[in-house]
Amino acid sequence: MVDLKSERCQFWLPKKNRLCANAPLPNSSFCGNHTQRSNHQWIQCPLDPSHSVLQHNLENHLTRCPSLKQAQSLSLQPYYQKGINAGGGIDEDHTATASHMKRRAIYNKTVPEFCDLIRKIKSIHASLSDNTRIQDSFKIPQACAVWSTRRQIDRKLPFQEKHVLQQASILGNLEEFGLLPKSGVEDAVIDARTLDRSDVDVPAVVEFGAGRGYLTQLLADCYGIKKVLLVERKSYKLKADRSLRQIENLLLERLRIDIEDLNLNAVKSLQGVPYLAIGKHLCGPATDMTLKCCILEQSAQNHADQLKASCFLRGLAIATCCHHLCQWKHYINKNYILNLGLTKEDFHAMTWLTSWAVDADHGSDIFVVDSSPNLSLNEKEEIGAELSQSGVGDVVRNMSAVERAVVGFMCKDIIDAGRLMWLKELGLHSQVVKYVPPGISPENHLLIARQGNGLYDDSVAVK
Repeated sequence: MVDLKSERCQFWLPKKNRLCANAPLPNSSFCGNHTQRSNHQWIQCPLDPSHSVLQHNLENHLTRCPSLKQAQSLSLQPYYQKGINAGGGIDEDHTATASHMKRRAIYNKTVPEFCDLIRKIKSIHASLSDNTRIQDSFKIPQACAVWSTRRQIDRKLPFQEKHVLQQASILGNLEEFGLLPKSGVEDAVIDARTLDRSDVDVPAVVEFGAGRGYLTQLLADCYGIKKVLLVERKSYKLKADRSLRQIENLLLERLRIDIEDLNLNAVKSLQGVPYLAIGKHLCGPATDMTLKCCILEQSAQNHADQLKASCFLRGLAIATCCHHLCQWKHYINKNYILNLGLTKEDFHAMTWLTSWAVDADHGSDIFVVDSSPNLSLNEKEEIGAELSQSGVGDVVRNMSAVERAVVGFMCKDIIDAGRLMWLKELGLHSQVVKYVPPGISPENHLLIARQGNGLYDDSVAVK
Protein backbone atom coordinates (compact mmCIF):
# COMPACT_ATOMS: atom_id res chain seq x y z
CA MET A 1 0.00 0.00 0.00
CA VAL A 2 1.36 3.44 -0.99
CA ASP A 3 1.96 5.82 1.88
CA LEU A 4 0.36 9.05 0.58
CA LYS A 5 1.80 10.96 3.51
CA SER A 6 5.36 10.23 2.36
CA GLU A 7 4.54 11.61 -1.12
CA ARG A 8 3.59 14.97 0.31
CA CYS A 9 5.61 17.89 1.54
CA GLN A 10 5.92 17.52 5.30
CA PHE A 11 5.27 21.20 6.02
CA TRP A 12 2.21 21.56 8.26
CA LEU A 13 -0.34 24.21 7.29
CA PRO A 14 -2.05 25.23 10.54
CA LYS A 15 -4.83 27.25 8.89
CA LYS A 16 -5.81 24.30 6.71
CA ASN A 17 -5.05 21.76 9.42
CA ARG A 18 -3.15 19.47 7.06
CA LEU A 19 0.18 18.91 5.35
CA CYS A 20 1.13 20.81 2.21
CA ALA A 21 -0.22 18.89 -0.82
CA ASN A 22 2.81 19.58 -3.06
CA ALA A 23 5.32 16.86 -3.89
CA PRO A 24 8.63 17.09 -1.99
CA LEU A 25 11.91 17.82 -3.75
CA PRO A 26 14.29 14.87 -4.39
CA ASN A 27 16.16 13.90 -1.22
CA SER A 28 14.04 16.30 0.82
CA SER A 29 10.94 16.17 2.99
CA PHE A 30 9.70 19.53 1.74
CA CYS A 31 8.57 21.10 -1.53
CA GLY A 32 10.35 24.02 -3.15
CA ASN A 33 8.10 26.51 -1.37
CA HIS A 34 8.80 25.19 2.11
CA THR A 35 12.34 23.81 2.01
CA GLN A 36 14.73 25.72 4.23
CA ARG A 37 16.64 28.35 2.31
CA SER A 38 20.36 27.97 1.95
CA ASN A 39 22.89 30.52 3.13
CA HIS A 40 23.76 31.38 -0.47
CA GLN A 41 22.92 34.89 -1.68
CA TRP A 42 19.31 35.47 -2.68
CA ILE A 43 18.54 38.38 -5.03
CA GLN A 44 15.37 39.88 -6.45
CA CYS A 45 14.30 38.55 -9.82
CA PRO A 46 14.99 41.34 -12.37
CA LEU A 47 11.80 40.41 -14.25
CA ASP A 48 9.55 40.48 -11.17
CA PRO A 49 10.89 41.87 -7.86
CA SER A 50 8.02 40.23 -5.95
CA HIS A 51 10.07 37.02 -5.71
CA SER A 52 13.75 36.18 -5.23
CA VAL A 53 16.16 33.59 -6.58
CA LEU A 54 19.59 32.22 -5.72
CA GLN A 55 22.20 34.29 -7.51
CA HIS A 56 23.96 31.27 -8.98
CA ASN A 57 20.60 30.05 -10.39
CA LEU A 58 19.65 33.42 -11.90
CA GLU A 59 20.61 32.63 -15.50
CA ASN A 60 18.53 29.44 -15.53
CA HIS A 61 15.64 31.10 -13.70
CA LEU A 62 15.37 33.89 -16.27
CA THR A 63 14.61 31.32 -19.00
CA ARG A 64 11.57 29.94 -17.16
CA CYS A 65 10.37 32.70 -14.86
CA PRO A 66 6.55 32.95 -14.97
CA SER A 67 6.92 36.68 -15.58
CA LEU A 68 8.99 36.10 -18.71
CA LYS A 69 6.01 35.41 -20.99
CA GLN A 70 4.22 38.50 -19.67
CA ALA A 71 7.32 40.66 -20.24
CA GLN A 72 7.84 39.31 -23.76
CA SER A 73 4.19 39.86 -24.68
CA LEU A 74 4.23 43.38 -23.24
CA SER A 75 7.36 44.38 -25.17
CA LEU A 76 5.51 43.70 -28.44
CA GLN A 77 2.64 46.06 -27.63
CA PRO A 78 2.62 49.45 -29.44
CA TYR A 79 1.83 51.30 -26.21
CA TYR A 80 4.88 49.88 -24.40
CA GLN A 81 7.78 52.34 -24.36
CA LYS A 82 10.35 51.65 -21.68
CA GLY A 83 10.75 54.56 -19.26
CA ILE A 84 8.72 57.06 -21.30
CA ASN A 85 7.22 58.58 -18.13
CA ALA A 86 10.21 58.06 -15.85
CA GLY A 87 11.48 61.62 -15.87
CA GLY A 88 15.11 62.68 -15.89
CA GLY A 89 17.86 62.07 -13.39
CA ILE A 90 19.96 59.29 -11.92
CA ASP A 91 18.22 55.94 -11.63
CA GLU A 92 17.00 55.35 -8.09
CA ASP A 93 14.73 52.39 -8.71
CA HIS A 94 16.05 50.14 -5.96
CA THR A 95 13.76 50.76 -3.00
CA ALA A 96 16.25 49.77 -0.31
CA THR A 97 18.98 51.91 -1.86
CA ALA A 98 16.64 54.92 -2.18
CA SER A 99 15.53 54.50 1.43
CA HIS A 100 19.14 54.30 2.58
CA MET A 101 19.97 57.46 0.61
CA LYS A 102 17.01 59.37 2.06
CA ARG A 103 17.89 58.30 5.59
CA ARG A 104 21.42 59.61 5.15
CA ALA A 105 20.00 62.90 3.83
CA ILE A 106 18.63 63.36 7.36
CA TYR A 107 21.17 61.75 9.65
CA ASN A 108 24.29 62.97 7.86
CA LYS A 109 23.27 66.52 8.71
CA THR A 110 24.61 68.36 11.71
CA VAL A 111 22.09 69.40 14.34
CA PRO A 112 22.14 73.07 13.16
CA GLU A 113 21.63 71.94 9.54
CA PHE A 114 18.69 69.71 10.52
CA CYS A 115 17.06 72.45 12.61
CA ASP A 116 17.56 74.89 9.73
CA LEU A 117 15.78 72.48 7.36
CA ILE A 118 12.82 72.16 9.74
CA ARG A 119 12.61 75.96 10.03
CA LYS A 120 12.77 76.28 6.24
CA ILE A 121 9.96 73.72 5.79
CA LYS A 122 7.74 75.59 8.26
CA SER A 123 8.50 78.93 6.58
CA ILE A 124 7.72 77.60 3.08
CA HIS A 125 4.49 76.01 4.27
CA ALA A 126 3.39 79.25 5.96
CA SER A 127 4.04 81.16 2.73
CA LEU A 128 1.91 78.92 0.48
CA SER A 129 -0.45 81.17 -1.45
CA ASP A 130 -4.21 80.76 -1.70
CA ASN A 131 -3.62 79.12 -5.10
CA THR A 132 -1.75 76.25 -3.46
CA ARG A 133 -3.37 76.12 -0.02
CA ILE A 134 -5.30 72.88 0.54
CA GLN A 135 -9.00 73.17 1.42
CA ASP A 136 -11.40 70.59 2.87
CA SER A 137 -13.76 69.15 0.23
CA PHE A 138 -15.62 66.06 1.45
CA LYS A 139 -18.31 65.55 -1.21
CA ILE A 140 -20.73 62.62 -1.37
CA PRO A 141 -22.86 63.05 -4.52
CA GLN A 142 -26.50 62.01 -4.72
CA ALA A 143 -25.68 59.68 -7.60
CA CYS A 144 -23.67 57.44 -5.29
CA ALA A 145 -26.84 56.36 -3.50
CA VAL A 146 -27.00 53.79 -6.32
CA TRP A 147 -24.11 51.96 -4.69
CA SER A 148 -25.98 51.51 -1.40
CA THR A 149 -28.96 50.09 -3.28
CA ARG A 150 -26.74 47.76 -5.26
CA ARG A 151 -25.00 46.51 -2.14
CA GLN A 152 -28.34 45.34 -0.78
CA ILE A 153 -28.84 43.29 -3.94
CA ASP A 154 -25.31 41.99 -4.61
CA ARG A 155 -23.59 40.98 -1.36
CA LYS A 156 -20.74 39.28 -3.22
CA LEU A 157 -19.04 42.61 -3.95
CA PRO A 158 -16.18 43.48 -1.56
CA PHE A 159 -17.27 46.31 0.68
CA GLN A 160 -15.59 48.47 3.27
CA GLU A 161 -17.33 51.68 4.19
CA LYS A 162 -14.15 53.78 4.44
CA HIS A 163 -13.14 52.85 0.89
CA VAL A 164 -16.58 53.60 -0.52
CA LEU A 165 -16.58 57.00 1.21
CA GLN A 166 -13.21 57.80 -0.36
CA GLN A 167 -14.31 56.64 -3.79
CA ALA A 168 -17.62 58.53 -3.56
CA SER A 169 -15.88 61.76 -2.53
CA ILE A 170 -13.48 61.50 -5.48
CA LEU A 171 -16.51 61.31 -7.78
CA GLY A 172 -18.23 64.08 -5.83
CA ASN A 173 -15.27 66.37 -6.39
CA LEU A 174 -15.21 65.47 -10.09
CA GLU A 175 -18.90 66.42 -10.23
CA GLU A 176 -18.29 69.65 -8.31
CA PHE A 177 -15.45 70.48 -10.71
CA GLY A 178 -17.73 70.10 -13.74
CA LEU A 179 -16.19 66.84 -14.99
CA LEU A 180 -19.17 64.61 -14.23
CA PRO A 181 -22.88 65.41 -14.75
CA LYS A 182 -24.69 66.90 -11.78
CA SER A 183 -27.00 64.41 -10.14
CA GLY A 184 -30.32 65.08 -8.47
CA VAL A 185 -32.19 62.97 -5.98
CA GLU A 186 -34.34 61.54 -8.74
CA ASP A 187 -31.23 60.42 -10.64
CA ALA A 188 -29.77 58.60 -7.67
CA VAL A 189 -32.15 55.66 -7.93
CA ILE A 190 -31.45 54.94 -11.61
CA ASP A 191 -29.62 51.69 -12.12
CA ALA A 192 -26.59 52.15 -14.39
CA ARG A 193 -27.54 48.98 -16.28
CA THR A 194 -30.85 50.49 -17.46
CA LEU A 195 -29.52 54.01 -18.04
CA ASP A 196 -29.85 55.38 -21.57
CA ARG A 197 -26.20 56.11 -22.23
CA SER A 198 -26.97 58.30 -25.21
CA ASP A 199 -28.21 60.90 -22.71
CA VAL A 200 -25.03 60.87 -20.65
CA ASP A 201 -21.89 62.18 -22.29
CA VAL A 202 -19.19 61.02 -19.86
CA PRO A 203 -15.82 60.73 -21.63
CA ALA A 204 -13.79 57.56 -21.54
CA VAL A 205 -12.24 56.81 -18.16
CA VAL A 206 -8.65 55.70 -17.56
CA GLU A 207 -7.99 54.47 -14.03
CA PHE A 208 -4.29 54.43 -13.15
CA GLY A 209 -3.05 52.06 -10.46
CA ALA A 210 -6.48 50.48 -10.78
CA GLY A 211 -5.88 47.48 -8.52
CA ARG A 212 -9.13 45.53 -8.54
CA GLY A 213 -10.95 48.41 -10.23
CA TYR A 214 -13.57 49.29 -7.61
CA LEU A 215 -13.24 53.05 -8.07
CA THR A 216 -14.26 52.53 -11.69
CA GLN A 217 -16.98 50.13 -10.52
CA LEU A 218 -18.54 52.87 -8.41
CA LEU A 219 -18.21 55.36 -11.27
CA ALA A 220 -19.87 52.90 -13.69
CA ASP A 221 -22.77 52.26 -11.30
CA CYS A 222 -23.43 55.93 -10.58
CA TYR A 223 -22.72 57.67 -13.89
CA GLY A 224 -22.83 56.76 -17.57
CA ILE A 225 -19.56 55.41 -18.97
CA LYS A 226 -19.04 54.06 -22.47
CA LYS A 227 -15.35 53.14 -22.32
CA VAL A 228 -13.02 52.13 -19.48
CA LEU A 229 -9.29 51.48 -19.48
CA LEU A 230 -7.79 49.99 -16.30
CA VAL A 231 -4.01 50.38 -15.93
CA GLU A 232 -2.30 48.17 -13.34
CA ARG A 233 1.09 46.45 -13.29
CA LYS A 234 0.06 43.63 -10.94
CA SER A 235 -2.35 40.76 -11.40
CA TYR A 236 -5.27 40.66 -8.97
CA LYS A 237 -7.98 38.20 -8.02
CA LEU A 238 -11.53 39.29 -7.18
CA LYS A 239 -11.39 42.08 -9.75
CA ALA A 240 -14.39 44.27 -10.60
CA ASP A 241 -13.86 43.43 -14.29
CA ARG A 242 -16.43 40.62 -14.32
CA SER A 243 -19.14 42.88 -12.91
CA LEU A 244 -18.16 45.75 -15.22
CA ARG A 245 -18.45 43.54 -18.29
CA GLN A 246 -22.08 42.86 -17.42
CA ILE A 247 -22.94 46.53 -17.99
CA GLU A 248 -24.55 46.92 -21.41
CA ASN A 249 -22.58 48.89 -24.03
CA LEU A 250 -19.60 49.37 -21.73
CA LEU A 251 -16.24 48.67 -23.39
CA LEU A 252 -13.65 47.51 -20.86
CA GLU A 253 -9.93 46.99 -21.38
CA ARG A 254 -7.29 46.19 -18.76
CA LEU A 255 -3.59 46.88 -19.45
CA ARG A 256 -1.08 45.08 -17.26
CA ILE A 257 1.78 47.54 -17.50
CA ASP A 258 3.82 49.87 -15.31
CA ILE A 259 2.69 53.50 -15.68
CA GLU A 260 6.36 54.37 -16.22
CA ASP A 261 6.31 52.50 -19.56
CA LEU A 262 2.86 53.45 -20.88
CA ASN A 263 2.50 55.56 -24.04
CA LEU A 264 -1.18 56.38 -23.75
CA ASN A 265 -1.35 57.93 -27.24
CA ALA A 266 -0.52 54.52 -28.71
CA VAL A 267 -3.46 52.71 -27.09
CA LYS A 268 -5.68 51.80 -30.03
CA SER A 269 -8.97 51.91 -28.14
CA LEU A 270 -8.33 55.53 -27.09
CA GLN A 271 -7.61 56.89 -30.55
CA GLY A 272 -9.43 60.20 -30.98
CA VAL A 273 -11.17 59.84 -27.62
CA PRO A 274 -11.33 62.42 -24.78
CA TYR A 275 -10.88 60.83 -21.36
CA LEU A 276 -10.92 61.40 -17.62
CA ALA A 277 -7.91 60.13 -15.66
CA ILE A 278 -8.61 58.87 -12.15
CA GLY A 279 -6.59 57.12 -9.48
CA LYS A 280 -7.09 56.30 -5.81
CA HIS A 281 -3.89 56.29 -3.75
CA LEU A 282 -1.23 56.45 -6.46
CA CYS A 283 1.83 55.72 -4.35
CA GLY A 284 4.81 58.07 -4.45
CA PRO A 285 6.22 58.51 -7.96
CA ALA A 286 3.18 56.84 -9.56
CA THR A 287 1.39 60.21 -9.29
CA ASP A 288 4.21 62.02 -11.11
CA MET A 289 4.42 59.36 -13.81
CA THR A 290 0.64 59.48 -14.30
CA LEU A 291 0.74 63.26 -14.78
CA LYS A 292 3.54 62.89 -17.32
CA CYS A 293 1.66 60.08 -19.06
CA CYS A 294 -1.51 62.18 -19.42
CA ILE A 295 -0.21 65.66 -20.10
CA LEU A 296 2.24 66.80 -22.72
CA GLU A 297 4.38 69.67 -21.48
CA GLN A 298 3.01 72.46 -23.58
CA SER A 299 3.31 76.13 -24.35
CA ALA A 300 0.90 78.55 -25.95
CA GLN A 301 2.20 77.48 -29.37
CA ASN A 302 1.59 73.76 -29.00
CA HIS A 303 -1.57 73.86 -26.87
CA ALA A 304 -3.65 73.18 -29.98
CA ASP A 305 -1.47 70.17 -30.80
CA GLN A 306 -2.30 68.71 -27.38
CA LEU A 307 -6.01 68.89 -28.11
CA LYS A 308 -5.47 67.28 -31.54
CA ALA A 309 -3.48 64.37 -30.10
CA SER A 310 -4.64 60.83 -30.75
CA CYS A 311 -6.23 60.91 -27.31
CA PHE A 312 -6.54 63.91 -25.01
CA LEU A 313 -7.18 64.63 -21.37
CA ARG A 314 -10.39 66.38 -20.34
CA GLY A 315 -9.71 66.21 -16.60
CA LEU A 316 -8.17 64.21 -13.79
CA ALA A 317 -8.62 63.33 -10.14
CA ILE A 318 -5.69 61.63 -8.41
CA ALA A 319 -5.58 60.74 -4.73
CA THR A 320 -1.90 61.03 -3.82
CA CYS A 321 -0.26 58.96 -1.10
CA CYS A 322 2.99 57.41 0.15
CA HIS A 323 5.03 60.58 -0.34
CA HIS A 324 7.96 58.86 1.39
CA LEU A 325 8.39 56.83 -1.82
CA CYS A 326 8.71 59.92 -4.05
CA GLN A 327 12.00 60.19 -5.95
CA TRP A 328 13.79 63.17 -7.43
CA LYS A 329 14.17 61.32 -10.71
CA HIS A 330 10.40 61.12 -11.20
CA TYR A 331 9.17 64.27 -9.46
CA ILE A 332 7.26 66.37 -11.96
CA ASN A 333 8.25 69.88 -10.80
CA LYS A 334 11.91 69.97 -9.79
CA ASN A 335 12.11 73.69 -10.64
CA TYR A 336 9.48 74.45 -8.00
CA ILE A 337 11.59 72.78 -5.31
CA LEU A 338 14.79 74.48 -6.44
CA ASN A 339 13.11 77.89 -6.61
CA LEU A 340 12.05 77.48 -2.98
CA GLY A 341 15.75 77.39 -2.06
CA LEU A 342 15.69 73.64 -1.45
CA THR A 343 18.18 71.16 -2.92
CA LYS A 344 17.83 67.65 -4.25
CA GLU A 345 19.12 66.38 -0.89
CA ASP A 346 16.53 68.53 0.92
CA PHE A 347 13.83 66.93 -1.25
CA HIS A 348 15.08 63.47 -0.24
CA ALA A 349 14.98 64.56 3.40
CA MET A 350 11.43 65.92 3.03
CA THR A 351 10.17 62.68 1.51
CA TRP A 352 11.66 60.82 4.46
CA LEU A 353 9.94 63.20 6.90
CA THR A 354 6.51 62.66 5.28
CA SER A 355 6.38 59.22 6.91
CA TRP A 356 5.92 61.02 10.23
CA ALA A 357 2.50 62.23 9.06
CA VAL A 358 0.97 58.77 8.91
CA ASP A 359 2.57 57.21 11.97
CA ALA A 360 0.08 54.59 13.15
CA ASP A 361 0.02 56.05 16.67
CA HIS A 362 0.41 59.81 16.95
CA GLY A 363 -0.04 59.51 20.69
CA SER A 364 3.10 57.42 21.00
CA ASP A 365 6.55 58.82 21.70
CA ILE A 366 8.16 55.90 19.88
CA PHE A 367 9.97 57.04 16.75
CA VAL A 368 9.69 54.46 13.99
CA VAL A 369 12.99 54.71 12.11
CA ASP A 370 12.07 52.72 9.03
CA SER A 371 9.15 50.42 8.30
CA SER A 372 10.48 49.25 4.94
CA PRO A 373 10.17 45.46 4.62
CA ASN A 374 13.11 45.44 2.21
CA LEU A 375 15.69 46.22 4.87
CA SER A 376 17.88 43.37 6.00
CA LEU A 377 18.79 42.75 9.64
CA ASN A 378 22.27 44.18 9.01
CA GLU A 379 20.77 47.35 7.52
CA LYS A 380 18.46 47.79 10.50
CA GLU A 381 21.39 47.36 12.86
CA GLU A 382 23.28 49.96 10.80
CA ILE A 383 20.38 52.41 11.22
CA GLY A 384 20.49 51.91 14.97
CA ALA A 385 24.24 52.55 14.99
CA GLU A 386 23.78 55.73 12.95
CA LEU A 387 21.14 57.02 15.33
CA SER A 388 23.23 56.30 18.38
CA GLN A 389 26.10 58.32 16.89
CA SER A 390 24.00 61.10 15.34
CA GLY A 391 23.07 64.27 17.14
CA VAL A 392 20.10 64.51 14.77
CA GLY A 393 18.85 61.20 16.16
CA ASP A 394 18.75 62.74 19.64
CA VAL A 395 16.80 65.76 18.34
CA VAL A 396 14.27 63.50 16.64
CA ARG A 397 13.82 61.33 19.73
CA ASN A 398 13.10 64.46 21.79
CA MET A 399 10.31 65.55 19.42
CA SER A 400 6.80 64.48 20.35
CA ALA A 401 4.80 62.34 17.92
CA VAL A 402 2.47 65.28 17.28
CA GLU A 403 5.40 67.58 16.43
CA ARG A 404 6.73 65.02 13.99
CA ALA A 405 3.28 64.55 12.45
CA VAL A 406 2.90 68.31 11.87
CA VAL A 407 6.24 68.47 10.05
CA GLY A 408 5.32 65.38 8.03
CA PHE A 409 2.04 66.88 6.86
CA MET A 410 3.81 70.12 5.92
CA CYS A 411 6.23 68.18 3.71
CA LYS A 412 3.33 66.37 2.02
CA ASP A 413 1.59 69.70 1.36
CA ILE A 414 4.72 71.19 -0.21
CA ILE A 415 5.31 68.17 -2.47
CA ASP A 416 1.69 68.25 -3.70
CA ALA A 417 1.83 72.05 -4.11
CA GLY A 418 4.65 71.53 -6.62
CA ARG A 419 2.48 69.13 -8.59
CA LEU A 420 -0.39 71.61 -8.49
CA MET A 421 1.80 74.47 -9.75
CA TRP A 422 3.05 72.28 -12.62
CA LEU A 423 -0.54 71.75 -13.77
CA LYS A 424 -1.36 75.45 -13.45
CA GLU A 425 1.72 76.43 -15.43
CA LEU A 426 0.46 74.21 -18.27
CA GLY A 427 -2.83 76.08 -18.33
CA LEU A 428 -5.07 73.57 -16.53
CA HIS A 429 -7.60 74.70 -13.94
CA SER A 430 -6.38 72.81 -10.88
CA GLN A 431 -6.54 72.49 -7.12
CA VAL A 432 -5.59 70.15 -4.30
CA VAL A 433 -8.26 69.35 -1.71
CA LYS A 434 -8.61 67.18 1.37
CA TYR A 435 -11.30 64.92 0.00
CA VAL A 436 -12.01 62.94 3.19
CA PRO A 437 -11.50 63.73 6.89
CA PRO A 438 -8.25 62.35 8.38
CA GLY A 439 -10.32 59.97 10.51
CA ILE A 440 -11.27 58.10 7.34
CA SER A 441 -7.75 58.24 5.93
CA PRO A 442 -4.73 60.44 6.75
CA GLU A 443 -3.75 60.04 3.08
CA ASN A 444 -6.48 62.44 2.02
CA HIS A 445 -5.03 64.73 -0.70
CA LEU A 446 -6.88 64.81 -4.02
CA LEU A 447 -5.24 66.50 -7.03
CA ILE A 448 -7.95 67.56 -9.45
CA ALA A 449 -7.66 69.41 -12.77
CA ARG A 450 -9.48 70.08 -16.03
CA GLN A 451 -8.88 71.55 -19.46
CA GLY A 452 -10.82 74.79 -20.01
CA ASN A 453 -14.41 75.01 -18.80
CA GLY A 454 -16.18 72.18 -17.03
CA LEU A 455 -17.95 69.70 -19.30
CA TYR A 456 -21.18 69.97 -17.34
CA ASP A 457 -20.99 73.37 -15.64
CA ASP A 458 -19.34 76.26 -17.45
CA SER A 459 -19.74 78.43 -14.38
CA VAL A 460 -17.40 76.31 -12.24
CA ALA A 461 -15.13 78.63 -10.32
CA VAL A 462 -11.61 77.47 -9.63
CA LYS A 463 -9.50 79.11 -6.97
